[in-house]
Amino acid sequence: MSNTKVNGQRVNATGRRKEASARVFLTPGSGKVTINRRESDEYFRRATLLMIINQPFQVTETEGKWDVWATVSGGGLSGQAEAVKHGISRALAAVSVETHRPALKRSGFLTRDARVVERKKYGRPGARKRFQFSKR
Repeated sequence: MSNTKVNGQRVNATGRRKEASARVFLTPGSGKVTINRRESDEYFRRATLLMIINQPFQVTETEGKWDVWATVSGGGLSGQAEAVKHGISRALAAVSVETHRPALKRSGFLTRDARVVERKKYGRPGARKRFQFSKR
């Protein structure tokens, strides 16, 4: 993979979703997750966002074996959580291509979700919404 690097025991990868971009670094450890120099439960306060981040570890059965250090920018919290998940998935796939990659691919975590907000069109209040039609 072009955006994934394995340096000895440290693995880094890039994850993206909507306008969010995450640089993720994995090191063998106890499962500590740090995002933008803050604990994961402090940065992502919603339980659903924390669950999203842990999905790659549950699929590969490596919970508590890797420490995650990530920097995220852009977008909202939901997009940032998905970007971190994408980065973690890419890093885990680089660690063990034979064991982790098939499970992550099957779950769809390695595919970049290309859906972004549709642009606003001229003469309309939004991307698809129209002003109220008046016949007379």
